[in-house]
Amino acid sequence: MTSSPLHSAALPANHAQAYLACVAGEPSGDMLAASVLAGMKQLPSIADLPTKGVGGPKMIAEGFTAAWPMETLAVRGYVEAIKQLPSILSLRRSLVKELLQNRPLAYLGIDAPDFNLGVEKKLKAAGIPTIHFISPSIWAWRGGRIKGIQESVDRMLCIFPFEPAIYDKVGMKASYVGHPLASTIPMIPDTAGAKEKLKVKQGSALVAVLPGSRQSEVAMIAPGFFKAIELMFQKHGAGIEFVVPIATPALKASIDLLANETRLRCPDISIHLLDGQSSLALEASDVVLIASGTATLEAALWKKPMVISYQVPALTAWIMRKQAYLPYVGLPNILAGEFIVPELLQEQGTPAALANATLDWLDQPQKVSILRERFTKMHESLHLPTGQLVAKVIAEVIHA
Repeated sequence: MTSSPLHSAALPANHAQAYLACVAGEPSGDMLAASVLAGMKQLPSIADLPTKGVGGPKMIAEGFTAAWPMETLAVRGYVEAIKQLPSILSLRRSLVKELLQNRPLAYLGIDAPDFNLGVEKKLKAAGIPTIHFISPSIWAWRGGRIKGIQESVDRMLCIFPFEPAIYDKVGMKASYVGHPLASTIPMIPDTAGAKEKLKVKQGSALVAVLPGSRQSEVAMIAPGFFKAIELMFQKHGAGIEFVVPIATPALKASIDLLANETRLRCPDISIHLLDGQSSLALEASDVVLIASGTATLEAALWKKPMVISYQVPALTAWIMRKQAYLPYVGLPNILAGEFIVPELLQEQGTPAALANATLDWLDQPQKVSILRERFTKMHESLHLPTGQLVAKVIAEVIHA
């Protein structure tokens, strides 16, 4: 008999079902899931429970078995997802078939709602408990999805404090577990120490530039961001430096090319390229130019002023605008309930506009100070032992 991807040969035959299935579809989900896996190790009842499914390097470092590649799911937007749809659907069919054949004690879907909710619906109908972490942004757009979520999810885990009430209204079990980033980032960043690690010239302003973590978004966003870098250097001269963390190895070639082209046009410019290390880049920075996404919350927790931008194909942008409920897309603004940092999206995000808005923060120290106070309060509200709280829910569900 051929062994299946999720079958553990190390377990006795009569315990083949004793595992937690887990799926994370992108680098941010990999990070979130890793904190949960670390939390599970602290609970005796599930400390030794195998975890398997779809995941990335941070999860693997915690002992996770990745039976399928995470990269298949790492797409953004409608148009981009259509291109990947055959691969995504094939993975989902294989995964569901596998999980129904070798039933896990529970299924934990990490974000990636368009993929995970479909899997969870089939598993829940088959009597396999389903847990979803994190809540889809139904408060921002596509609120009608809550009925489908209810059909798919037994327990919803929320990373923002206002979310459980939304599920309470329809009788769903939901818990606020805080945000894992809030536990890993210090309340007071050591900006000077981080600059020293990067060998930033003393007295120079440092701009962190984060153009995204997926191939599709970097292809749309990074060229404009690097043009903005060039304009900022032309205005500020030798008193400004730039740091660009490259989210994944697959992005290295395209980012290197853009950086080298910029250096050719501006021979004296200082651009620090990092393999990953977004936290170091953010801690060291004085201001951030950043693509909308999870990284904007990380920048807020590092108490950094920022300019948020995003570029997607025109059709994707039109669809998203039609379904949006809130006037903002950046997590810092969503949590604050107002525009506390600028958002320059689509046609508004020209290189000149991005450069000017980013440099404006360097000239307004009082405004930056007020923003840091707000980000500190935001940090305090999100600071809970998230990984441990999620692990406790997993234990409750498994032993119910």
